[in-house]
Amino acid sequence: MYKVFINEKKLSITNSLTNAEKNIRFEGLTSLEIAVDLLENTSTPEINIYGENPTEIWEEFSTMFKKIEAAGGIVKNKEEKILFIYRLGRWDLPKGKLEPNEKLDEAALREVEEETGLQELVLEKFVNTTFHIYKEKRDGKEVKILKGTHWFKMQYIGNEIPKPQIEEGITKVEWINAEEIREKVFPNTFNNIKLILKESLSV
Repeated sequence: MYKVFINEKKLSITNSLTNAEKNIRFEGLTSLEIAVDLLENTSTPEINIYGENPTEIWEEFSTMFKKIEAAGGIVKNKEEKILFIYRLGRWDLPKGKLEPNEKLDEAALREVEEETGLQELVLEKFVNTTFHIYKEKRDGKEVKILKGTHWFKMQYIGNEIPKPQIEEGITKVEWINAEEIREKVFPNTFNNIKLILKESLSV
């Protein structure tokens, strides 16, 4: 199964019908264009595109967008708390775009260091990749971006106090425990963040 968020609404690509509000059988690129249009311009909260080969459907779907890769970290400290940043009014995990020829794990470590000021990080393992779609203006034209963020588990073994990267719009960096994540973070974060946290931490 593939999952991608469009305006915080989920588009799934699977090989069968699901309990999504709307299921659309894959019959070429038009099926995908209809699904994206519905999620962007109507109140439809979730769509499932289904067909015999989800990987082929995903590859076709990917051709509709300019692709950007990013990487980030799910960082735990000695107290089993998770490191969060607060940017533009929402809680998020530290992450950012890859630099040219940069490896995924190197990018994840670099972004955590830059956005939180912490350096004594131990890379543990790759968790998964989340996807979302957004629009931006380039040379006066609107471009649709498919952004894939590759997430890695990390351990922080130091004792420094994290510092937000103000120039990137980050106003707070906090260690937050599992109970606080449910009460404080989940009501004010992105669906991709909820997805990767649930997958990696079972919070």
